[in-house]
Parts: sequence; C-alpha cells; structure tokens
Amino acid sequence: MSDASRRPGAGLDTSVPNIARMNNYFLGGKDNFAADRRAAEEVLAVAPEVREMTHQAQEFLGRITRYLVGEGMTQFVVIGSGLPNRRNVHQVAQEIAPGTRVVYVSNDPVVLSHARATLATNAHTGVVEGDVMHPSELLTDPELLRLVDLDLPVAVLILSALQFIPDEDDPHKSVAVLRDAVPVGSHFAIGHVVFDTRPEEARSAVVEIFQRVLGRGEDASRRSEEVLRFFDGLDLVDPGLVYIRHWHPDNPLTAQGRDRAWTMGGVARKSRG
Repeated sequence: MSDASRRPGAGLDTSVPNIARMNNYFLGGKDNFAADRRAAEEVLAVAPEVREMTHQAQEFLGRITRYLVGEGMTQFVVIGSGLPNRRNVHQVAQEIAPGTRVVYVSNDPVVLSHARATLATNAHTGVVEGDVMHPSELLTDPELLRLVDLDLPVAVLILSALQFIPDEDDPHKSVAVLRDAVPVGSHFAIGHVVFDTRPEEARSAVVEIFQRVLGRGEDASRRSEEVLRFFDGLDLVDPGLVYIRHWHPDNPLTAQGRDRAWTMGGVARKSRG
C-alpha cells in the first residue's frame, strides 16, 4: 500500500520521522511513511545490525512473557509499547493463561491510535496514555487500575523506552517509584541499547540521528553498568543482564558466537519490601 493511499490519523504529521514507525520499518512492517524510511535508512547505513536488533527484541519479548507467565504473573504493564505486531504480549500470555490482564502504556499518538484499534480487543486488555517518566500519574490511571490490582504481583515491562531518556531526566528515579509501588513477588523486565563495544564514531552517528528524530539534544546512550542501576533493589534472575539473544534462548545453539547486536536485557524479582 502506498503512502498516498493510507490516511494518517488526525493531527499526525507523517512528514516527521517517528521512532515507533521506524522500528516498524526495521521489522519489515507497512505502518510507516517516507520520512520514517529515510531516517531508518540513515541508521542502517551506519549500523546495519539495527534491523537484526529489532527482530531480536521481538523474540526477547516473547521469551520473557512466557517466562513470567510461568512464574505465576497474571498482570502485565507494558510501558513504552511500540506499534502492534504479529505477536503481542497479551496474545502470548493469554494463550498460556487466558485470564492474564495486560495494559499497554504509551505517550506516542501513533502507537495509541493503532493500539486502541488492534490491541484492546478483549476485556482483559487495555491501552493507557502515559510513560515511565510520570509513574505517579500512571499508577493512578483509572483504566490501568480497572485491569491491574496493585496489591497483587505485577510484571512491569520496559523494553525500549529508557534508552531514549537522558540522565538529566533521572529515569532511574522513575523506575524506583514503580518498583516501590508494586508488591513483593512482582517482576521487572528491562531492555536497553548499550554501547560497551560499539566504536565511538558509530555510536556518535547513531545517537545524533535519534536525537534529531526525537528533537532533543541530550545524549541518552549508556553502558551496561549504567543500565544495571535500573535493577537496584531487585534480584536479577539467571542469567542476569545479558545481550538479549543469550537470555533463555529457545535454541541455545543459535545464541552462540559473537554478538553483532548491542541490546541488553534482564528480568528481576522484587523479593523484599
């Protein structure tokens, strides 16, 4: 379907690239426009492995969802959710445990429009406008509270939002507010691009492109030890914070060898109040 034959939602400027639509392009989707594809190709010209990283992130999402359902999690809050895809959290979780409740959270009008149309399709699934930087508002949102009982353990998934938030905004504090608000037995799953091994020249180029897309000047890039701080006060489950293809791989043989991608992730349990 051409751009001309698709009608964007009211108030959406398709001439400006959007992170969610760029990610959709990396995944081979069709919910993107020319500006998104141009910006995405700029990224791929510097770091062609980004396309592989987006696919790895989707597979990681499926694995952690299955793991968390296996740990007894029946409530999920997915913060910074991207555009819907073929296998979303509620589909994976509810296939295993049909009563699982899932709330998707985003402050991106592009994502909200698509999510409300395609994700909130049953009584156990909802979509909320919000973000990780405003945890108090999120925790009192009526739609979230309709589905999620904060007196019971909840799985909080933050798989891509933090990597775009600079330290100046203190995202570690916001995650800590969420951690303190949920009961013992809750789990946090966090994913984050890291620059431990990426050459400085390539890192700077990738960061510059995303800063331009986001309209911000601050550098939000982090190394693994800085990402590890998001798990403060929690107990990381095996294998800890690792490159995501090494986290409980479906086929251990495919997880061997050197990583071209540079996204790390982990799951942690709140074991104490």
